[in-house]
Amino acid sequence: MNCSNEFPRELSWDAIAGHRERLMRLVRRRLPNAQDAEDLVQEAMLRAAAHGNLDRARIGPFLTSVALRLCVDHYREQERRRRLLTRAADVRGPELPDEGVCDKDFGRWLLGQVDQLRGRERQVVLARAQGISTLEFARMHQISVKAAEGAFTRGRARLRLVCAQALDGAAA
Repeated sequence: MNCSNEFPRELSWDAIAGHRERLMRLVRRRLPNAQDAEDLVQEAMLRAAAHGNLDRARIGPFLTSVALRLCVDHYREQERRRRLLTRAADVRGPELPDEGVCDKDFGRWLLGQVDQLRGRERQVVLARAQGISTLEFARMHQISVKAAEGAFTRGRARLRLVCAQALDGAAA
């Protein structure tokens, strides 16, 4: 039983797969690594297939939009990794014992402040602290990546505000 805007899954995959070569050309111009481009195109095609009621006329624009956004996400992730490696390479001298104690104490205090965040904000901040990306978090909780990123941004802003207020209080 198909409605006028739906079509059988076999047809939908054929219609989606028909855009593969065009997507590969589009993505290969943006990514230097052929394997990354292939992975990205496959991800875009899977998202289109998973989209419940995608109109046949919208498959091409949908795939193009998803592929371009995935390219942006790829470069964002590369930049995050580069920054992390830069931080990891910034090796300081031996830490004084009292600095370690202060850092642990601040970590415990900050974790207590995370517990004061609202539900989704708390969940995503704790997930990020465990090394789970917002993309993975969104998939695990079946929400959009934008919703996960928004919750993380709001949670992080609230924590910064609490830290600033605590520092102002300590300075006074």
